[in-house]
Amino acid sequence: MIRWTESMALALTGVAVGMFASSSAGAMETPRLYQQFCAECHQADRLGGSGPALLPESLGRMKAEQAARVILEGRPATQMLPYKDKMTPEEALALAQWLLTPLDKPPVWGEAEIRASHVILHPMESLPPQPVFAADPLNLFVVVEQGDHHFTLLDGDTLEPIGRFPTRMALHGGPKFTPDGRFVFFSSRDGWISKFDLHGLKLVAEIRVGVNTRNVAVSGDGKVVMAANMLPHTLVILDAETLALRQVLPVADPGGASSRVSAVYTAAPRHSFVAALKDLPQVWEIPYNDQAPAWGEATGPREGGALPVRRLAIPEPLDDFFFTADYERLMGASREGGKGRVVHLGEGKAVADIPISGMPHLGSGILWERDGRTVMATPNLKENAITVLDAADWSLIQRIETLGPGFFMRGHEESPYVWTDNMLSPKYKDTVHVIDRQTLKIVKNITPSPGKTAAHVEFTRDGRYVLLSVSEMEGELVIYDAKTLDEVKRLPMKKPSGKYNIHNKITRSSGTSH
Repeated sequence: MIRWTESMALALTGVAVGMFASSSAGAMETPRLYQQFCAECHQADRLGGSGPALLPESLGRMKAEQAARVILEGRPATQMLPYKDKMTPEEALALAQWLLTPLDKPPVWGEAEIRASHVILHPMESLPPQPVFAADPLNLFVVVEQGDHHFTLLDGDTLEPIGRFPTRMALHGGPKFTPDGRFVFFSSRDGWISKFDLHGLKLVAEIRVGVNTRNVAVSGDGKVVMAANMLPHTLVILDAETLALRQVLPVADPGGASSRVSAVYTAAPRHSFVAALKDLPQVWEIPYNDQAPAWGEATGPREGGALPVRRLAIPEPLDDFFFTADYERLMGASREGGKGRVVHLGEGKAVADIPISGMPHLGSGILWERDGRTVMATPNLKENAITVLDAADWSLIQRIETLGPGFFMRGHEESPYVWTDNMLSPKYKDTVHVIDRQTLKIVKNITPSPGKTAAHVEFTRDGRYVLLSVSEMEGELVIYDAKTLDEVKRLPMKKPSGKYNIHNKITRSSGTSH
């Protein structure tokens, strides 16, 4: 079993990142290079060992040139050594391109492999009964630093770090919390699920559920964890206390056609998980206890702890979705864009179409009250616009023109403003918009660091402060007064990305994603 340490995290940083590119070296030479220089850490099958999987599905979006540079030059402060004295630039490029090529046969990662990867580092009975720090445990932020694969635990009152801890490489899908806010679960692209105790500041357990994982969700009762996989095509159900495997759900229709899973989220008021499938026109609802609404067969765990599946047929596959406040309906869209669908979970079918152009990023949609009605707004990954809809009848209220395509949008019940970025715009990635919730006008453009990517806002528990990431390797967390919009302070960080306030997440604040 693999035990996770800070030195291991640093080792993972370098080797795995470095294997992309295009090249002219011979096809017979690259496997030899891999066996000589990579297989010891990443295994002969490329599925990972002490280092992560070296597959295109799990390595993210790094460019070939960047990866080849890491192979040749190594990475400072990590165990990734430079190979410039052992291979030529052409060989490094060829090796990276070979690793970017999918395997001839899909890798196997099933029940046996999952169980073998499970490790408990700190049993629950060994954890402290109270936090080992004085800060409000519900006004903490988990700040993910992608640059060197760590997270910082930040006090939302003092705006000072409590500690900094290593993570798996390439976290994806956002951390998720138990209902009491004590434990956080991380998922990595290469399938590792990690449970961390935010009171005792210790890693509790880990398990590898797949080769390419999208995200993780925690049940509303805090007893079950579900992970969504792109590879293999499965949903994996874990015991939330120990991360022990409970069930592997193959994702397929009755005819045997399988599908990648786009995302899984918790619909806590319905006592169920809801999953969007990338390749099948279905939404799956998986009840996790007997309080879930009845839908034609027994709900809750079956004999042996297995969970049932409710398959909802819809017109086309959905890539992501957004819940209404009561969790009775979800709004989804496909990556092709041009149309949104409203699916009523109670009725088990699509009930409305929403004309929405571009590629709405519904997973980052938020709600707020305006003129006595609830509105929903979403950024767009392809168009320079925020779309604002009436959450009751899905009619278009307004299209707010922005400087560029954006990824994240955030608000807070106590703030008159919502914030959105333009991080997908080459020209305006450094600027965020502050929008008045009532007039729907942009009241201020903020550029914290000219030329550097500004993205992902989150509010403190009371809505007093706004935290914004300058997402560069030598980046910063920039903190603003949420009312005056004045800058308060900066904290240096390594490519900070998402930051997640525990209270806002576990209370399902309308201003943040769930």
